[in-house]
Amino acid sequence: MSVTDYEALATTAGRELEEATPQEILKWAADNFGKRFCVTSSMEDAVVAHLASSVFPGVDVVFLDTGYHFAETIGTRDAVAAVMPVNVITLKPLQTVAEQDAEYGPNLHDRDPDLCCSLRKVEPLNRGLGGYDAWATGLRRDESPSRANTPVVSWDPKRRKVKLAPIARWTQEDVDAYVAANGVLLNPLLWEGYTSIGCSPLSCTAKPGEGESGRAGRWAGSGKTECGIHL
Repeated sequence: MSVTDYEALATTAGRELEEATPQEILKWAADNFGKRFCVTSSMEDAVVAHLASSVFPGVDVVFLDTGYHFAETIGTRDAVAAVMPVNVITLKPLQTVAEQDAEYGPNLHDRDPDLCCSLRKVEPLNRGLGGYDAWATGLRRDESPSRANTPVVSWDPKRRKVKLAPIARWTQEDVDAYVAANGVLLNPLLWEGYTSIGCSPLSCTAKPGEGESGRAGRWAGSGKTECGIHL
């Protein structure tokens, strides 16, 4: 299929699968793309990986190891690889943290978080998705205003790939119910008051305050709301 064909396929599927279950959306991807389809996971939880593995055992689960992760996040990745029927693939930036510090100075995440995310998240993902025609994320519409209109299937024009958000219509209550019913692995930090888990520096991930939204602890006080992967 050509890029134009894939774009048309994604646009049509976005309409036709709007009311579909996450499993139906992921089955559509598996049927249409096979091994050229992957799931991405931040290892905040393994919900989308678990859903995908239920319809496509052995599915590739792509994880970005930024070099700044909490130990608990790396542990969740290792547990997912050990107990779930998935193929975990770890992507790394072109530079180690030490090499980045040598070129840009230490604590780039505090001084220029957009550049740090670009170097340690966006570029590695773009490179890692080169062998796929479609990829799935765990984006949900209830997470933030910037995600409120997330389609369940869409065309990713920057990467020229089909993009899925199979749980876009789910609420946190839906996620919690699925986790409880299926014993899905969760990052232990969720039990410590974190509600959205990214890199470990305080400027990147903090516990939200009382009454704040789930993603309020990400880049708190900076005006930044996304790492750039989904922009």
